[in-house]
Amino acid sequence: MPNGFFNVPLPKNEPVLSYGKGTRERQLLKKALEEARARQVDIPMYIGAEEVRTQNKKKLSPPHDHQHILGYYHEGDRQHVEQAVQAALNAKELWANMSWEHRASIFLKAADLIAGPYRYILNAATMLGQSKNAFQAEIDSACELIDFLRFNVYFMSQIYHDQPESSPGVWNRMEYRPLEGFTLAITPFNFTAIAGNLPTSMAMMGNTVVWKPAYTQIYAANVIMQVLKKAGLPDGVINLIYVDGPVVGDVVFSHPDFAGLHFTGSTKVFQSMWKAIGENIQKYRGYPRIVGETGGKDFIMVHPSADAKEVATAIVRGAFEYQGQKCSAASRCYIPKNLWEEVRKYVVEDLKTLKIGVTEDFSNFINAVIDERSFNSIANYIDNAKVSQMNEIIAGGNYDKSKGYFVEPTVILTKDPSSTTMCEEIFGPVLTVYVYDPANFEETLDLVDRTSPYALTGSIFARDRYAIELATKKLTNAAGNFYINDKPTGAVVGQQPFGGARGSGTNDKAGAKANLMRWVSMRTIKETLVPPTDYRYPFLEQD
Repeated sequence: MPNGFFNVPLPKNEPVLSYGKGTRERQLLKKALEEARARQVDIPMYIGAEEVRTQNKKKLSPPHDHQHILGYYHEGDRQHVEQAVQAALNAKELWANMSWEHRASIFLKAADLIAGPYRYILNAATMLGQSKNAFQAEIDSACELIDFLRFNVYFMSQIYHDQPESSPGVWNRMEYRPLEGFTLAITPFNFTAIAGNLPTSMAMMGNTVVWKPAYTQIYAANVIMQVLKKAGLPDGVINLIYVDGPVVGDVVFSHPDFAGLHFTGSTKVFQSMWKAIGENIQKYRGYPRIVGETGGKDFIMVHPSADAKEVATAIVRGAFEYQGQKCSAASRCYIPKNLWEEVRKYVVEDLKTLKIGVTEDFSNFINAVIDERSFNSIANYIDNAKVSQMNEIIAGGNYDKSKGYFVEPTVILTKDPSSTTMCEEIFGPVLTVYVYDPANFEETLDLVDRTSPYALTGSIFARDRYAIELATKKLTNAAGNFYINDKPTGAVVGQQPFGGARGSGTNDKAGAKANLMRWVSMRTIKETLVPPTDYRYPFLEQD
């Protein structure tokens, strides 16, 4: 068998295509959108070597055009979860024993497939299934997913090359074993890249996976699975199922071979799963790894020295790109009184120019929120804000679900920094602003820190460097990703590893070597080259 210490290709962030007028990529994406809308797909579950279809077919529709049918997926039940678990266990030995460079090759090929022939297919699926505009889809389902795959392969090679020192007569080695058992990935609707990264990061390290995506992301998840199969992923390594969450948890969290959970979603769901795992802890072969990225109530903090136009642009982009449905989206903003009127003017002017509509029209900046449940929840927050004497709607405030789930970008000015929309995660295009006395900058930093149970992202805008330093220190625990003079969104793999603490998750940093370390179990091997033959140590000798 040939051997070697293999260097993987040095990863570089995938260039973001512009989709500007007249560009080739714009033409190809529009063609992919037309082809996707013109047909209805039949999406099976992928369990072991089988494409599983059931009698329970559910329709998939664009959130911005809920009468149109993109296709159907086959919903499973408890038996399909059990089959997926068994398929993962059956595939475990061969996959874990595959040489790491061959595992790496599969995911490098998947990255190249997405960068090439599948780029527009996957972007179109994300635009239609999750109502993302062309740019938001490009940075997500193309660039970020490609980056996750390429950088994770590089991080994997770094981990395997990280070896202990050896002393004279001793050779020390470190093995990075996959976890003992199977793992579970539960992925959200809002990022196709996250849906791809959670199961592949575990599989890359030699684990086998049961993958349950959000139902509203199945359309693009199916494309990811097709790419992985085309790249050569063996049957049973990742098993894609569409089963209700509590049913999945009931089967998986009571299984003795459950070894790890990789989750992105709501804080409430994550806490309930952690509780279930704890209640079953005595059943498991080992202690399961639990990694989660959950909610956020992300902030923009503005110092009196900040530039008003820079702040306004960060608000519009940070709060309203992808309809505020990013876990990192700005949803509360603290602005000093000396800047407020100027910032307000710029924000209102910008919002008047934003077009709202379907993703297929590239002139639309704002598209639909993900589904009716989300629409109703966001509308309820807006309605309650309208009737509060402490609040003023200064932009937006309207919504309509007759054709699609459209909510106007909405800015609420509040007199109460502890009001509902300043504290609770809304996950929609709603930003609440609190105007503070410029003399109370430091006290307002304390307010930012204690207002929310979350600690995902946040930013400080200032030209005064002392103010930047003070904010960075006082908000140490308020955000896992902290931005200086930038919006609190847009983390890039390999540049800004992503994750938060407090109620926002375990902060295991997707897009970093640290995350992959969670999916291995280390074994130290010490080999003594010439073992001693006498138990006596020199100190025992007589004077």
